[in-house]
Amino acid sequence: MSGLFLDAGLLDRLVGQARAVPRLRAHHKLHADMSAPAHRLLVAMEPDSYVRPHCHLDPAKAETIIVLRGRLGTLIFNDDGSLREACEMTPGGAVIGFDVPPGVFHSIVALESGTVFVEIKAGPYAAPVEAEWGGWAPAEGQPGVPAYLASMRDSLAG
Repeated sequence: MSGLFLDAGLLDRLVGQARAVPRLRAHHKLHADMSAPAHRLLVAMEPDSYVRPHCHLDPAKAETIIVLRGRLGTLIFNDDGSLREACEMTPGGAVIGFDVPPGVFHSIVALESGTVFVEIKAGPYAAPVEAEWGGWAPAEGQPGVPAYLASMRDSLAG
């Protein structure tokens, strides 16, 4: 066989992996390595997983997410951390994904257990620099994370 079928079994295994790790998130790379010119991932994410608001400053690093299972909230922030836009995405729903241009602060929140999405962005991988993190949001592992995650989730409930 040449290639990999992306089937329900693969998604089920990925969800199981996400539930078994402290970050409550698991990735399945579809690209060969971190130097690949295009990074394509399947990502399973549970509701208590925290993705710190961030942006990609590299003008080639737009990011696209398409939801395959569950419910995923997307939040777009102004540079000062104020919320610009929030949207819920579901497979087959009114909004199934988003494409965020470089330089725009954003985050995602799993709104349902077993949420899985496709993430696509340009490679090669480069670790985020300080200016790409929303300094107004707590870093992963800091004490303020649960409250901040709850506020992001609340922004999607309206």
